[in-house]
Amino acid sequence: MADVTEVKTRAEADPRYCWDTAQIFSTEADWEAALSRCQDFIPRLSAFQGKLGADGAALLDYLRLGDELSVALSQVYCYASLRSDEDTAAAAEQERVARAQTLAVELSAANAFAAPELNAIPDETLEGFYAATPGLETYRVALDELRRRRAHILSEREEVLLAAAGELGAAPMNIFDRMEGADLRYPDAVDAEGQRHPVTHGGLSPLLQSPDRVLRCSAFRNFYQTWLGMQHSAAALMQAQHRQLRFFAQARRYGSSLEASLDQSNVPTAVYDKLVEAVNANLPRLHRYMALRKRRMGLEELHMYDLYASIVPEARMEIPYEQAKELVLEALSVLGEDYVSVLRRAFDARWIDVYENRGKRSGAYSCAVAGVHPYVLLNHKDDLNSVFTLAHELGHTMHSYLSEQRQPRAYADYVIFVAEVASTVNEALLMQYLLRKTEDRMQRAYLLNYFLEQFRATIYRQTMFAQFEQRCGEIVAQGGSLTAERLGALYADLNRRYYGPDVTVDPEIAVEWARIPHFYLNYYVYQYATGFSAAMAISRRILREGAPAVEDYLRFLSSGSSLPPVELLKLAGADMTTAQPVNAALEQFGELIGELEELLEDEV
Repeated sequence: MADVTEVKTRAEADPRYCWDTAQIFSTEADWEAALSRCQDFIPRLSAFQGKLGADGAALLDYLRLGDELSVALSQVYCYASLRSDEDTAAAAEQERVARAQTLAVELSAANAFAAPELNAIPDETLEGFYAATPGLETYRVALDELRRRRAHILSEREEVLLAAAGELGAAPMNIFDRMEGADLRYPDAVDAEGQRHPVTHGGLSPLLQSPDRVLRCSAFRNFYQTWLGMQHSAAALMQAQHRQLRFFAQARRYGSSLEASLDQSNVPTAVYDKLVEAVNANLPRLHRYMALRKRRMGLEELHMYDLYASIVPEARMEIPYEQAKELVLEALSVLGEDYVSVLRRAFDARWIDVYENRGKRSGAYSCAVAGVHPYVLLNHKDDLNSVFTLAHELGHTMHSYLSEQRQPRAYADYVIFVAEVASTVNEALLMQYLLRKTEDRMQRAYLLNYFLEQFRATIYRQTMFAQFEQRCGEIVAQGGSLTAERLGALYADLNRRYYGPDVTVDPEIAVEWARIPHFYLNYYVYQYATGFSAAMAISRRILREGAPAVEDYLRFLSSGSSLPPVELLKLAGADMTTAQPVNAALEQFGELIGELEELLEDEV
């Protein structure tokens, strides 16, 4: 079984299932040379200081230089990051990342003059530049977006100082990554037969999905007891994270760190608040699901370590990676042959790092490398969750790939607010494909249970995270301290409120906040919930309408950041200016509960 296999070292990993970073740089010497070339951008940028408002030609040259730098720095930084994530304990790779981060800060400092100068150009002067310099029109949207935030752009000297402080601001996340990836070790879990199972950050989820309750409990307690031993250090990191967020928010004249973070993507804080409000109003549906889970599992007490096990364990699906690939390709074929052909290339050309190895970064992500292609990190287990993770990360990959292919470099990236939509559309299409394909009643019940878990984990759980993060920011803003005791009490209270009276909130769950890496990504998690809700609307439209909806969706995937994020989602059929997508998704959640209740009650 996959969950009892000894975790290999990186050197023992099968190269067929490892990404090929040589497609970025063939040798480490090539990376060194590229790093040096990036450093040469510093005087090239500085040469434009004081000249951006002189004429359109100078401005166009500067913007094109920025595009060139964007590609070069992406390759240097991503190569270092990918290599580091292969083994977070490798000192040489950490040094490479540190050098890339330092370079990024130096470049940011060298470029600090630009935003104040660009914002100082009078509107009528800039319009004259557009008329006299046709190539400049390409950058209108980008310049409008920058100038939208002109009230938060400081003087040149202040911008230099903030840029220099950027490396300090990244410290909490960097320290967390090293602590979680390289330093923490967990005691083995023991199953009902006395067999030992290694516990890792990436391997916890499969253990908690086990039908063996003794194993689930052992893994849960061993994992979180380890974090309890680190809770005061973790609390200090969380305090540092929110203090640095507040520092930068105040420096840029924002009312709160939440407002500052959301404004980077042009998203009003009302979207965040509406999400929290809507989800809290729909907590009775989650409580109903927990009551069903407790009844179905036949438990006197439903514990936190029981929440991830299928309530239809007899239909539990074991899916090797090669089979997972084919399922994903078949499910996403509704998006067209061009879409699927890129996915096949990703599989065949080693864009993907598949299996866990000792020291490898936990979790999963897709990393877009400008001018090359995206890379995908997985920690694949032979289970249904890993199939959905594969589909999820390939959604990010296709969003990045198509935007880079179809947009000028200035718009090739996309903002965080839309980042989770493509990934979740893929998951929704995969689920609907599996539901259509299965003829077995209990397997359908298993899939419905899994779908319900996606709603629980993505809308409810991520909104709970968002509410926790928001409260942390408020405590710091009010002059309070984020002690381990305070954080634990806040987190435990939220779990009790969200999961309701049928769940026993184990004391260990009070430290779960400490192991969540996304809390170091600046109010990121709420977008999983909004993205999931938008994805439900888009995927339903694709399956109902076919080609016209696919065409609109591919247009969204190909649009990068060429429109405001709310307008981008409207292209694909989701209007996030209203609460309708969130409420509709939670209504669907209730319908799925009803269908699962009926299937299980009819079981002979």
